[in-house]
Amino acid sequence: MTAHNELRLLPWAGPGGKPCYLSTDDVEGFMSRLADHIEAIQLGMASELLKQATPVLDDETANGEELSLLAAQLAGALRDVLRVATSRGNRHTTGSDEDAESGL
Repeated sequence: MTAHNELRLLPWAGPGGKPCYLSTDDVEGFMSRLADHIEAIQLGMASELLKQATPVLDDETANGEELSLLAAQLAGALRDVLRVATSRGNRHTTGSDEDAESGL
């Protein structure tokens, strides 16, 4: 089992929006691969949403309902991207610490 500071933040939330973590040393395990796949989907969806958002924001005839829906979708995508970035940042920091300790 991994130490608390080595837990992987997963790209989905648990009940009540609480963060979910994975404790494993197996980066090729089922849950690690599932998390990697979900992260890739979330990042791809955020990228596509950003492409779609620009025309809506540039459209002077866009109504409040369209803009409200876009804002909600962008907020959800931003939440997902931040969770992915946090998870990857935590794993990168942990890996760097291990490399430094081993002299790499």
